[in-house]
Amino acid sequence: MAHDVELADRVRDLVPAGATEVKMFGGLAFMVNGNMACAIRRDDLLVRTGRSAFEAAIAAGAEPAIMGGRTMSGYVNVAADLLTGDALAGWVERGVATAESLPPK
Repeated sequence: MAHDVELADRVRDLVPAGATEVKMFGGLAFMVNGNMACAIRRDDLLVRTGRSAFEAAIAAGAEPAIMGGRTMSGYVNVAADLLTGDALAGWVERGVATAESLPPK
């Protein structure tokens, strides 16, 4: 499964300096302090919200992330049509904030 290269470039511009990239989930994940913040799968964005912010992300238009038929707790999938303009920055910020709140790996 290939990822959207243009979207990857846009996310690269938004993650903090020192963030790393790892091939993961059949796409490209962005790691902050060793913790996944977000990942690109095809042309959608997987965002780590944590359990406490999961419902707010769903209310903002994301969908529960499902892999292998199982819902991933604390992760949402944001469809490509919600990633236009400045909206992408808000989703990436959510993922980065969650990753930064975790102990470094």
